Formats: sequence, C-alpha cells, structure tokens
Amino acid sequence: MIRSYMDIIDRAEQGPKMDKKDWDLEQVVMTNQELVEQYDLSWDGARVITDDPDLADRVFQAGLELLERIGVYAISSRRVIELSRDEILEAASFASREVVMGEGKDQRVLKPRGIGDETPPLVWAGNPGVPTPEELFLPMVTSWMQEPIVDLVTCGSLVSVDGREVSTGHPTEIAATRRELRLLREGLRRTGRSGTGLLAAQSSVSELGDLAVAHPDYLRPCDAHLVAMFNELMIDNNNIARAMNSVEYGMRNASLATAMVGGLGGSPIGTAVVQTASFLAANIVCRADYHLLHPIDLHHVATSTKSVMFVQNIVQQAFARNAPCIIVSDVFPKSGALTQELLYEVAANAVVITLTGGHLEGSGSSDGKLPNGSGLEARLMGEVGHAVTRQGMELEEADNLVQTLLSRYEHIFSDGRDHAGLRFDQVYDMVTLQPKPEWMQLYEQTVADLRSLGLQL
Repeated sequence: MIRSYMDIIDRAEQGPKMDKKDWDLEQVVMTNQELVEQYDLSWDGARVITDDPDLADRVFQAGLELLERIGVYAISSRRVIELSRDEILEAASFASREVVMGEGKDQRVLKPRGIGDETPPLVWAGNPGVPTPEELFLPMVTSWMQEPIVDLVTCGSLVSVDGREVSTGHPTEIAATRRELRLLREGLRRTGRSGTGLLAAQSSVSELGDLAVAHPDYLRPCDAHLVAMFNELMIDNNNIARAMNSVEYGMRNASLATAMVGGLGGSPIGTAVVQTASFLAANIVCRADYHLLHPIDLHHVATSTKSVMFVQNIVQQAFARNAPCIIVSDVFPKSGALTQELLYEVAANAVVITLTGGHLEGSGSSDGKLPNGSGLEARLMGEVGHAVTRQGMELEEADNLVQTLLSRYEHIFSDGRDHAGLRFDQVYDMVTLQPKPEWMQLYEQTVADLRSLGLQL
C-alpha cells in the first residue's frame, strides 16, 4: 500500500521500463478499446445530458479497470507507476470532501456536488492559462473580481515582463509568475476581496515559477496551483515536483488531465473512460485536492462542442454516483468577446456542468488562445449555474435547453469564419472597467433570449 508520496516517486524510478510509443498504442489505445467493448459502452450522439445511471456506473468501472491494468506512465524515467485496485479505491475513498479556499470573509468551501444538486456551484472566474499582455492583465482580472456572483478567481499567463518575452524554464518564468501573483493580489485589494481564493501560478509552465511563488506573500496555502497529467495517463518530474512541494507547504493541488476526444481514447465514450481513469490516478500521483475537468476535442480546444459536453456530463455523473470528489469543470468557448455565440456557448456549458455535478470555472474565451474575454461572460456563467439550480431543472429539460443553445452557436465549428471576437480593451472601458455599450447591449439581448427559453435569470 502507499504510505507516502515518496512511494510514488520510488515507483516512478523503479517501475517496469517502457517506450512511450508502446505506452500510447499497446497500453492506452488497445486496453481502452477492449474495455469499451467489455463494458458495452456507447453514445449515439443524441443527448448531451444523459439520464442513464447504469451507463455512468459502467464508465466508472471501465476507468477503474483501465488504471488498474496499465497504471501511469512516468515520462522522465520512461517507467510505469503501477497501482493496485485496492490502492486506487482507497485513494478515491479518501478524496477531499471539503477544501477551504481563501480566508476571512472571502473564504469559500469546495465540496463534491451531486447530480441535480440543490446547492449552487461555486463560480471560479477567469481565463485560465490564456496568454495575456502585461498591460491587460490587471484590468482583465479586476473585471471578473468585481462581479458579486464570483466566488474564486483564476487568470491567464503573462507572456512578457517589462518588455521581455517569457520563456519556459528561464529566469523570466520566475519573474512572470511572481508578477502574476502580485497583480492578482492587487486586483483583490482594489475590489475589497483580499481574502478570495486563487488558482494561480498560471505563468509557470515548468516547475520554476510554481516553486518561486510558494510563499504566503504570493501563493498562499489557502490558494491552489496546477499539478497536470499529460495525454494520456502520463506525468513528468516537473509535475511530480509540484506535488512534492505542496506536501509540506500545503497549498491546494488542482489536478488537470485533458483527455482528448478523437485522440488515444477514440470516441467520446472511450475518452470518458480515459478521463475517469485520469481522475482516479490524479488522486494518487497528483495528490489532488480537487479535479479540473477539461476534455478537449481533437479538432477544437473548446469545451462547448456536443461531444466534449457529453464527456463532462458522463464523467461528473460517474464520480457523483461512485466516488464523490470535487470536480471543477472548465468553460472554454471557441468564440470571443462581442460575439453572441460566446454567450450561448457559456450558457450551454454552464447548464451541463451544473446539473451533472460540477463547479464552474471560466471562461477561457477564443479557445483559450487570445485575451478576448471579460468579466461579463463570467457573470453569465454564474447566473446560469445559479438559475438552473434554483429552478430545480430536470436532466431531460436541461438537455432540451442545451440542444436549443447548440442550434444558436454550433455553426462556429464548421463555417470557416473567424469568431475570435475582440480584445478586452476593445469591449471594456479601461478607465471605468465596465462593459462598453455595444457589449452590454448584446449581453442584455442574449439574457432576454435565455429567459424566453425558460432560464429564470
């Protein structure tokens, strides 16, 4: 059995040797395909929000068996971290049921959510990891910090510091990550929310920046950082170091495993199995306090595609029924600010996540590639999540709503047009930090339409 995190480090150095190509094809692809058939898993592409408890249970069991059979690949040593079923289930049983974020009056408590949970999701606002120019960083984070519905805050990554481009594994990464935390803390101070919990150190791609901000003046023990797994079911020494550092320092570990629809997991249902296995693995190798659910499509980063929202739905239901844990699901729309499609994407994603057991994080507008987002869509994300909870919306009713919203924006994935929208400084007044009239007008039009569809915003 696992006695300490050092046991995982030992297994990463002493486990069976394996080439990565053999891991990808023989272990992940072949084993996963076998389990999809063994557990009779399928999705007909019709419903996004499913109401099939047996399917959720079978996805969970397939994910459990996948992890038991293949383990986790340690990239740095080219060895396999082997895990027994008893170890996996024990770790799942000890998964955090309460994670305190922030401090004082701004403190929030993350808890697992159930299917159709009556408790509103916590709203974690921001554009996680989005490359952000330094001059836009503070105004952007302030735009969502000032929204009353926001509970917790995250941010993009700084691409430059004092005019110097930030490079991974370079001293500039340390400077950028520390600058990021200072700007975040300044934004919280300005909005009167100094105690608000953060998911930060987004400017740290390697472990350098992450280690540099593990200090109460930067990333407090009541804040969170990322400990990532790679596609699929892999971890490197960089992220093992992040987890190891937090063992004694105590900051919250957010596992991030972005299983890819159309990748090694194959179909959406196969991807859901891999994502399930990844969360079970992250309980152990990432020392996860909570999980970030961010499956992506092979052709689209966006989480608002039909197949990706299905994966979010079934994975959240699988864990809610079999191994309750804290899941915070990302909202990464393809569209950007000053497009109505962005607002419809955010609304659809928020409905799916809220009703099937997740908390909300976002939005990483424009596929998370451009600083084309603002606090306004974070407001909508929270309002939609609160509305469907307050209304006690049933799963079938919610699915019908999501299908209608898809009809409003699904063309963006195939029409070949640019839906990236505009930069933050083109949609918000940089002095008042309020939406410009045209962006506010489009928001109000969309809210009116959502109300006509039955959302009690």
